[in-house]
Amino acid sequence: MPDLMRFGVSIEKSLLQEFDRWVGKHNWANRSEAIRDIIRDHLVVDSWGESQDDVTATLTYVYDHHVTDLQARLTSLQHDHEGSVLSTMHVHLDHHNCIEVLVMKAKASEIQALTDSILGTRGVKHGALVRSIPEAGI
Repeated sequence: MPDLMRFGVSIEKSLLQEFDRWVGKHNWANRSEAIRDIIRDHLVVDSWGESQDDVTATLTYVYDHHVTDLQARLTSLQHDHEGSVLSTMHVHLDHHNCIEVLVMKAKASEIQALTDSILGTRGVKHGALVRSIPEAGI
C-alpha cells in the first residue's frame, strides 16, 4: 500500500476487546484493515449524497407478493425512474415472500427518491440501500 501512515488511537479496553472479536468474526486480516474498510465505507456514504456525478447503489427489498397489485406498483415505480435501474433480480423465497435486488446508477437524489418510494410501498417488508461510487478508490 502506498504512503502508509501510522497513528495512535485511545480506546477503552472493553471496546477494543469487542472490536477484536468483531474483526475476527468478519475475518479481517487485522485491525488496520478493518479500520481502513470502515473509514472507506463512511467516506463513500458521506460523499455519495454530495456527488454531482452519477453514483451507484443496490437496493434489496423483501415483499409479500400476495398484496394486491404490489408487483405492478413496484414495476411502475422502476419505470418512473427510467434509466436509473440497470438490472433487477427477482427471487421467490417462499409461498408469500419475494426478494428483489435493483442495481442502479444515477444522481444520488434520483436513487434516493426511488428507494424511498419502494420502501414506503405497502407490502414491502424490509429493504436496504447499499451506496457506492464508481471511483471508490477512497
